[in-house]
Amino acid sequence: MELNNMTVKEIKTLVEQLEEEDPIFEQLQKDKRKGVQKAINDFYRKQQRLIKEREDFEKLTAFEKKLYGEGFSLIAGIDEVGRGPLAGPVVAAAVILPQDFYLAGLNDSKKLSQSKREEYFDVIMKEAHSVGIGMIEADVIDSINIYEATKKAMLQAILDLGCNPHYLLIDAMKLQTPYPQESIIKGDAKSISIAAASIVAKVTRDKLMKEYEVTYPGYGFGQNAGYGTREHLEGLQEKGVTPIHRRSFAPIKDYERK
Repeated sequence: MELNNMTVKEIKTLVEQLEEEDPIFEQLQKDKRKGVQKAINDFYRKQQRLIKEREDFEKLTAFEKKLYGEGFSLIAGIDEVGRGPLAGPVVAAAVILPQDFYLAGLNDSKKLSQSKREEYFDVIMKEAHSVGIGMIEADVIDSINIYEATKKAMLQAILDLGCNPHYLLIDAMKLQTPYPQESIIKGDAKSISIAAASIVAKVTRDKLMKEYEVTYPGYGFGQNAGYGTREHLEGLQEKGVTPIHRRSFAPIKDYERK
Protein backbone atom coordinates (compact mmCIF):
# COMPACT_ATOMS: atom_id res chain seq x y z
CA MET A 1 0.00 0.00 0.00
CA GLU A 2 1.51 3.30 -1.15
CA LEU A 3 0.62 5.50 1.80
CA ASN A 4 2.63 8.42 0.49
CA ASN A 5 0.32 8.67 -2.50
CA MET A 6 -2.80 8.85 -0.33
CA THR A 7 -4.38 12.13 0.69
CA VAL A 8 -4.79 13.01 4.37
CA LYS A 9 -8.54 12.49 4.02
CA GLU A 10 -8.00 9.01 2.58
CA ILE A 11 -5.62 8.15 5.40
CA LYS A 12 -8.12 9.35 8.02
CA THR A 13 -10.72 7.01 6.51
CA LEU A 14 -8.18 4.19 6.47
CA VAL A 15 -7.14 4.71 10.10
CA GLU A 16 -10.75 4.49 11.29
CA GLN A 17 -10.92 0.98 9.83
CA LEU A 18 -7.67 -0.35 11.33
CA GLU A 19 -6.96 -2.41 14.43
CA GLU A 20 -4.50 -1.02 16.96
CA GLU A 21 -1.92 -3.74 16.21
CA ASP A 22 -1.94 -3.15 12.45
CA PRO A 23 1.65 -2.74 11.13
CA ILE A 24 0.49 0.08 8.86
CA PHE A 25 0.72 2.36 11.90
CA GLU A 26 4.52 2.01 11.81
CA GLN A 27 4.51 3.41 8.30
CA LEU A 28 2.10 6.18 9.20
CA GLN A 29 4.28 7.28 12.10
CA LYS A 30 6.92 8.30 9.53
CA ASP A 31 4.46 10.50 7.64
CA LYS A 32 5.22 14.06 8.74
CA ARG A 33 1.99 15.59 7.55
CA LYS A 34 0.14 17.18 10.49
CA GLY A 35 -3.21 15.83 9.35
CA VAL A 36 -1.86 12.28 9.33
CA GLN A 37 -0.34 12.62 12.79
CA LYS A 38 -3.60 14.07 14.10
CA ALA A 39 -5.50 11.10 12.66
CA ILE A 40 -3.15 8.73 14.47
CA ASN A 41 -3.47 10.61 17.76
CA ASP A 42 -7.26 10.73 17.43
CA PHE A 43 -7.28 6.97 16.83
CA TYR A 44 -5.27 6.22 19.98
CA ARG A 45 -7.38 8.60 22.07
CA LYS A 46 -10.49 6.80 20.85
CA GLN A 47 -8.97 3.44 21.76
CA GLN A 48 -8.16 4.68 25.26
CA ARG A 49 -11.70 5.99 25.65
CA LEU A 50 -13.15 2.63 24.61
CA ILE A 51 -10.90 0.84 27.09
CA LYS A 52 -11.96 3.22 29.86
CA GLU A 53 -15.64 2.74 29.01
CA ARG A 54 -15.23 -1.04 29.13
CA GLU A 55 -13.42 -0.83 32.49
CA ASP A 56 -16.12 1.44 33.95
CA PHE A 57 -18.83 -0.90 32.71
CA GLU A 58 -17.08 -3.91 34.23
CA LYS A 59 -16.97 -2.16 37.61
CA LEU A 60 -20.74 -1.66 37.43
CA THR A 61 -21.31 -5.39 36.85
CA ALA A 62 -19.57 -6.57 40.04
CA PHE A 63 -22.79 -7.18 41.99
CA GLU A 64 -24.41 -8.97 39.06
CA LYS A 65 -21.39 -11.17 38.33
CA LYS A 66 -21.17 -12.22 41.98
CA LEU A 67 -24.82 -13.25 41.90
CA TYR A 68 -24.45 -15.03 38.56
CA GLY A 69 -21.65 -17.03 40.14
CA GLU A 70 -23.98 -18.00 42.98
CA GLY A 71 -26.55 -19.36 40.54
CA PHE A 72 -28.93 -16.37 40.25
CA SER A 73 -29.67 -15.57 36.62
CA LEU A 74 -32.69 -13.24 36.60
CA ILE A 75 -31.37 -10.27 38.58
CA ALA A 76 -33.69 -7.26 38.75
CA GLY A 77 -32.27 -3.81 39.36
CA ILE A 78 -34.81 -1.46 40.94
CA ASP A 79 -34.78 2.33 41.23
CA GLU A 80 -37.20 5.23 41.41
CA VAL A 81 -37.49 8.89 40.46
CA GLY A 82 -39.77 11.62 41.64
CA ARG A 83 -39.60 11.56 45.42
CA GLY A 84 -38.87 15.28 45.69
CA PRO A 85 -41.14 17.07 43.18
CA LEU A 86 -44.23 19.03 44.20
CA ALA A 87 -46.32 17.48 41.44
CA GLY A 88 -46.68 14.25 39.51
CA PRO A 89 -46.26 10.62 40.47
CA VAL A 90 -43.32 8.75 41.92
CA VAL A 91 -42.16 6.26 39.28
CA ALA A 92 -40.16 3.07 39.82
CA ALA A 93 -38.63 0.70 37.30
CA ALA A 94 -37.39 -2.87 37.58
CA VAL A 95 -35.01 -4.09 34.89
CA ILE A 96 -33.55 -7.54 34.26
CA LEU A 97 -30.64 -7.38 31.83
CA PRO A 98 -29.23 -10.34 29.88
CA GLN A 99 -25.90 -11.57 31.20
CA ASP A 100 -24.05 -10.51 28.03
CA PHE A 101 -25.52 -7.01 27.99
CA TYR A 102 -23.11 -4.18 27.20
CA LEU A 103 -23.86 -0.50 26.75
CA ALA A 104 -20.86 1.83 26.94
CA GLY A 105 -21.41 4.85 29.15
CA LEU A 106 -24.45 3.47 30.98
CA ASN A 107 -24.53 5.07 34.41
CA ASP A 108 -26.71 6.86 36.93
CA SER A 109 -29.41 8.69 34.96
CA LYS A 110 -28.68 11.95 36.83
CA LYS A 111 -25.21 12.04 35.26
CA LEU A 112 -26.47 11.77 31.68
CA SER A 113 -27.95 14.31 29.30
CA GLN A 114 -31.59 14.02 28.30
CA SER A 115 -30.68 12.91 24.77
CA LYS A 116 -28.28 10.26 26.08
CA ARG A 117 -30.88 8.98 28.58
CA GLU A 118 -33.43 8.65 25.80
CA GLU A 119 -30.91 6.88 23.57
CA TYR A 120 -30.05 4.42 26.36
CA PHE A 121 -33.74 3.99 27.22
CA ASP A 122 -34.43 2.72 23.71
CA VAL A 123 -31.55 0.23 23.89
CA ILE A 124 -32.57 -1.03 27.33
CA MET A 125 -36.21 -1.46 26.32
CA LYS A 126 -35.12 -3.40 23.24
CA GLU A 127 -32.46 -5.63 24.78
CA ALA A 128 -33.57 -6.17 28.39
CA HIS A 129 -34.92 -9.56 29.41
CA SER A 130 -37.76 -7.84 31.27
CA VAL A 131 -38.81 -4.32 32.26
CA GLY A 132 -41.47 -3.39 34.79
CA ILE A 133 -42.89 0.03 35.70
CA GLY A 134 -44.64 1.11 38.89
CA MET A 135 -46.34 4.47 39.34
CA ILE A 136 -48.01 6.00 42.39
CA GLU A 137 -50.02 9.18 41.86
CA ALA A 138 -50.08 12.32 44.01
CA ASP A 139 -53.29 11.54 45.90
CA VAL A 140 -51.89 8.22 47.11
CA ILE A 141 -48.60 9.87 48.03
CA ASP A 142 -50.59 12.29 50.16
CA SER A 143 -52.47 9.49 51.89
CA ILE A 144 -49.56 7.14 52.69
CA ASN A 145 -46.47 9.48 52.52
CA ILE A 146 -43.72 9.52 49.91
CA TYR A 147 -41.57 6.84 51.54
CA GLU A 148 -44.39 4.28 51.55
CA ALA A 149 -45.43 5.39 48.05
CA THR A 150 -41.89 4.76 46.80
CA LYS A 151 -41.93 1.21 48.16
CA LYS A 152 -45.37 0.66 46.66
CA ALA A 153 -44.15 1.84 43.23
CA MET A 154 -41.15 -0.51 43.45
CA LEU A 155 -43.39 -3.46 44.32
CA GLN A 156 -45.63 -2.60 41.37
CA ALA A 157 -42.59 -2.52 39.09
CA ILE A 158 -41.55 -6.00 40.24
CA LEU A 159 -45.04 -7.36 39.55
CA ASP A 160 -44.98 -5.69 36.14
CA LEU A 161 -41.84 -7.60 35.08
CA GLY A 162 -43.95 -10.48 33.84
CA CYS A 163 -41.61 -13.04 35.39
CA ASN A 164 -40.31 -14.02 38.82
CA PRO A 165 -36.87 -12.50 39.43
CA HIS A 166 -34.32 -14.63 41.24
CA TYR A 167 -32.73 -11.71 43.09
CA LEU A 168 -33.34 -7.99 43.61
CA LEU A 169 -30.76 -5.22 43.67
CA ILE A 170 -32.51 -2.16 45.08
CA ASP A 171 -31.32 1.42 45.30
CA ALA A 172 -31.24 2.34 49.01
CA MET A 173 -34.47 0.58 49.95
CA LYS A 174 -35.62 -2.68 51.52
CA LEU A 175 -38.87 -4.30 50.35
CA GLN A 176 -41.21 -6.91 51.74
CA THR A 177 -41.07 -9.50 48.96
CA PRO A 178 -40.49 -13.26 48.68
CA TYR A 179 -37.32 -12.63 46.69
CA PRO A 180 -33.81 -12.38 48.14
CA GLN A 181 -32.49 -8.85 47.86
CA GLU A 182 -29.71 -6.41 48.56
CA SER A 183 -30.13 -2.70 49.25
CA ILE A 184 -27.28 -0.66 47.77
CA ILE A 185 -26.69 2.95 48.78
CA LYS A 186 -26.23 5.01 45.60
CA GLY A 187 -26.90 1.80 43.72
CA ASP A 188 -27.49 3.61 40.42
CA ALA A 189 -23.74 4.38 40.37
CA LYS A 190 -22.67 0.90 41.51
CA SER A 191 -24.89 -1.62 39.73
CA ILE A 192 -25.56 -1.82 36.00
CA SER A 193 -29.06 -3.21 36.60
CA ILE A 194 -29.99 -0.38 38.96
CA ALA A 195 -28.46 2.16 36.57
CA ALA A 196 -30.65 0.77 33.78
CA ALA A 197 -33.71 0.99 36.05
CA SER A 198 -32.89 4.61 36.93
CA ILE A 199 -32.85 5.52 33.24
CA VAL A 200 -36.12 3.73 32.49
CA ALA A 201 -37.83 5.38 35.47
CA LYS A 202 -36.46 8.84 34.67
CA VAL A 203 -37.36 8.81 30.97
CA THR A 204 -40.80 7.36 31.69
CA ARG A 205 -41.59 10.05 34.25
CA ASP A 206 -40.17 12.90 32.15
CA LYS A 207 -42.35 11.89 29.21
CA LEU A 208 -45.39 11.81 31.46
CA MET A 209 -44.64 15.27 32.87
CA LYS A 210 -44.38 16.66 29.33
CA GLU A 211 -47.88 15.32 28.72
CA TYR A 212 -49.05 16.99 31.91
CA GLU A 213 -47.64 20.28 30.64
CA VAL A 214 -50.22 20.12 27.84
CA THR A 215 -53.03 19.25 30.27
CA TYR A 216 -51.96 21.83 32.87
CA PRO A 217 -50.12 24.65 31.08
CA GLY A 218 -48.46 27.46 32.95
CA TYR A 219 -46.46 25.45 35.48
CA GLY A 220 -43.52 24.41 33.28
CA PHE A 221 -43.95 20.70 33.98
CA GLY A 222 -42.17 19.78 30.75
CA GLN A 223 -39.00 21.49 31.91
CA ASN A 224 -39.08 21.19 35.69
CA ALA A 225 -40.69 17.72 35.96
CA GLY A 226 -42.76 18.98 38.87
CA TYR A 227 -39.92 20.39 40.97
CA GLY A 228 -40.38 23.76 42.66
CA THR A 229 -38.80 26.07 40.11
CA ARG A 230 -39.66 29.76 39.87
CA GLU A 231 -41.95 29.14 36.91
CA HIS A 232 -43.75 26.39 38.82
CA LEU A 233 -44.25 28.53 41.92
CA GLU A 234 -45.45 31.46 39.84
CA GLY A 235 -47.92 29.11 38.16
CA LEU A 236 -49.23 28.10 41.57
CA GLN A 237 -49.70 31.74 42.50
CA GLU A 238 -51.59 32.50 39.31
CA LYS A 239 -53.50 29.28 38.65
CA GLY A 240 -53.66 27.42 41.94
CA VAL A 241 -53.22 23.75 42.73
CA THR A 242 -53.88 21.05 40.10
CA PRO A 243 -55.05 17.45 40.63
CA ILE A 244 -51.49 16.21 40.14
CA HIS A 245 -50.00 18.36 42.92
CA ARG A 246 -48.99 16.75 46.20
CA ARG A 247 -51.11 18.50 48.77
CA SER A 248 -49.10 17.13 51.69
CA PHE A 249 -45.92 18.83 50.40
CA ALA A 250 -44.92 22.36 51.32
CA PRO A 251 -45.64 24.89 49.89
CA ILE A 252 -48.56 23.17 48.12
CA LYS A 253 -50.44 22.63 51.36
CA ASP A 254 -50.35 26.41 51.90
CA TYR A 255 -52.28 27.08 48.68
CA GLU A 256 -56.00 26.81 48.22
CA ARG A 257 -57.42 25.26 45.07
CA LYS A 258 -58.60 27.97 42.72
